[in-house]
Amino acid sequence: MGAIRLAELSRHSAVSIATIKYWLRSGLLPAGERITATEADYSEHHLHRLRLIRALISVGQLSVSATKEILDAVTADQDDPGPTLTRALNAASATQGGEYAARTTASTRSETRGLADARSLIAEMGWCVPHNAPATSDLGQILDALTALGVDIDWQTMLPYAQIMDAISRLDSQQIHGEVATTVRAERTAVVTVLLEPALRALRRLALEDKVARRNAEESRTTG
Repeated sequence: MGAIRLAELSRHSAVSIATIKYWLRSGLLPAGERITATEADYSEHHLHRLRLIRALISVGQLSVSATKEILDAVTADQDDPGPTLTRALNAASATQGGEYAARTTASTRSETRGLADARSLIAEMGWCVPHNAPATSDLGQILDALTALGVDIDWQTMLPYAQIMDAISRLDSQQIHGEVATTVRAERTAVVTVLLEPALRALRRLALEDKVARRNAEESRTTG
């Protein structure tokens, strides 16, 4: 495919012209090659970028600013996944956690029982993560909330879950560092990190629905 006009770009990407123009103004999408005062030509690169932006925002549910931050890292780092991974993890955590970690006050960021338990879990797993990793604070607040509600789930209860997630993270790492065909490694890192998160949530919900349905069916047979 050669030069692409805006209308074609919209048709091939399934993104409206108004949205494309907004993403151009926001710096998410690089400008096309200007041919007149009001028209520009675009390329396959623009089409690929549009599909990536759409996936991160629509499926990954990232904000425009978070998406731009990740894409800036992808552009700058190319085959170095490190900076992109950090930005993608932080963006995904903020989006899926309602950005509560970013809005907490100094008092709520103190060393609570839940935060201490989160650190105990990390130490037990032998995970090498920064001391102030946002996900550690997220986990601590969740453990504190569970305790306040009287739910008997502590960091030791979470160990089997952590072990499962450790295995999943190995699969993620294989996807990031495996053979890279049409995408640079930094872009692949962003896609795997952001888009597999909602996929894992969906799989967990499907599996849980299956287990509840099976248990209910078994109880019905037993009592019936």
